[in-house]
Amino acid sequence: MTIEIAQRLLAWYQKHSRHLPWRDVVDPYRVWVSEIMLQQTRVDTVIPYYQRWMERFPTLTHLARANEQEVLQAWEGLGYYSRGRNLHRAARLVMEKYGGKLPCQREQLQKLPGIGRYTAAAIASIAFGQDAPALDGNVRRVLARLFDVRLPVRSAEGEERLRQLAAEHLPAGRAGDYNQALMDLGATICTPRAPACERCPLAALCQARALNLQEERPLTVKRPPVPHLIASAAVLRRHDGRVLITQRPAKGLLGGLWEFPGSKLEAGETPAASLQREINEELGVQIEVNQAIGVYRHAYTHFRVTLHAYECILIDGEPQAIHASDLRWVKLQALNHYPMGKIDRQIARQLQNGKGA
Repeated sequence: MTIEIAQRLLAWYQKHSRHLPWRDVVDPYRVWVSEIMLQQTRVDTVIPYYQRWMERFPTLTHLARANEQEVLQAWEGLGYYSRGRNLHRAARLVMEKYGGKLPCQREQLQKLPGIGRYTAAAIASIAFGQDAPALDGNVRRVLARLFDVRLPVRSAEGEERLRQLAAEHLPAGRAGDYNQALMDLGATICTPRAPACERCPLAALCQARALNLQEERPLTVKRPPVPHLIASAAVLRRHDGRVLITQRPAKGLLGGLWEFPGSKLEAGETPAASLQREINEELGVQIEVNQAIGVYRHAYTHFRVTLHAYECILIDGEPQAIHASDLRWVKLQALNHYPMGKIDRQIARQLQNGKGA
């Protein structure tokens, strides 16, 4: 059965593999960038970002020589910004430690920022031909159904069982194609809901399908409710029309990005009152909150946020970067040069289009 699984899978992959831009050339740098971008992000979303990235940073050397703000600007909108920062840090480490060549061994790859066990195995197998099984979400789902794994796939025991199965059935010397075939099968046929079993090359060997349990695999652990945060942001304007933006600390959520200064509401606060308090604490100034600009919503991995933006007037003091990394008074048309998260970019575009107060 071991040989049959690999043979069926690889024959299917040869005919039906997805045509993806990072598969055009076997270049370790391109494989690495694509794998980092694909973490928790759909392929269709990644493709245009990947293509623009390669135009801007065509080689590892170009990336290492860039500054962090250039990297974050290229990453803007893709989310999970620590991935971009880690990619940049790792490129500089590769230049310093490995002479600009990405190491080929999993153990060395895992020592680089942002490269975990899966990503190291994917790069090692796809870019360097190493016999390393790689478990992403698609591969976990395929294996859990194929072998009717009755353990939660995200548990330590379930993860180890899937890793054993992937390794047992890996064809020597074909790990790169094998891993990508499992990924493609999970993405196009063995989907989370309504898998197209009638088109699956492994249908006759699938244990969950034989028991009519394919919709019940993989087993998952129910997640707790997602917290909902209410926040507010201030659009502070100077007499010359410039607006104030602040830079978030390098570490943490949206690290290094620019934003309109704001606050999270505390119990019993209104958005306006919260904004007055926080701006005083964060920037050392007093403001008057005027009319609302808009309400913006966004979902992150572990929480969702609703943000209220207001036009505000500075009535006492000069803003200081007390908790922010930096602050700038910026012309509206220049806001495009500062990398921002999705909500702040929406506010910036609204102001640029003359829709603010």
